[in-house]
Amino acid sequence: MITIALSKGRIFEETTPLLAAAGIHPAEDPESSRKLIIGTNREDVRLIIVRASDVPTYVQYGAADLGIAGKDVLDEHGGDGLYQPIDLQIAKCKMMVAVREDFDYFASIRSGARLKVVTKYVKTAREHFAAKGMHVDLIKLYGSMELGPLVGLADVIVDLVSTGGTLRANNLKAVEEVGEISSRLVVNQASLKLNRGKIQPIMDAFTNAIASRT
Repeated sequence: MITIALSKGRIFEETTPLLAAAGIHPAEDPESSRKLIIGTNREDVRLIIVRASDVPTYVQYGAADLGIAGKDVLDEHGGDGLYQPIDLQIAKCKMMVAVREDFDYFASIRSGARLKVVTKYVKTAREHFAAKGMHVDLIKLYGSMELGPLVGLADVIVDLVSTGGTLRANNLKAVEEVGEISSRLVVNQASLKLNRGKIQPIMDAFTNAIASRT
């Protein structure tokens, strides 16, 4: 049995055509089903539905053979014990630094101010600001980053930005790009050695499906 770890939402939606290219069709829609383990048309392949941030952990420890996770999640996880063979070029967005419309971010940097930063991506933010030689205080939040600067909790947020609509609606602006984000296929290294005959065709199908779109 090959187990593939996926998260609900955009990643699952954009993964479905890739699964279809590999001849894998979910038996149920995870958005409408309450099941956490979902069968497929293939008796030797099943899907498990987990939080996006947990996908690398399930794959790292062998509870799943394959998984699909955003680069943001993988960077925070560290990628230990994971093989990341394919950038799937799905669920694209950018990791950005954003501030209130009336906050002069670059003047603060020039003056050497110590900024307070709210983010879910503490490791990524720490590395970004350290590379710029900036001293910051990092505050971890799990949701509504945009609220931080509006109520005085922080000066800056580091978060994923797709269209920028949420920033504009809350009088915030993106001022600096941290990096481009897309989702990657991750593979348990031991599983690949033991089940290459089943896993490699899935990887090849994904690669061919991506190539056909470009």
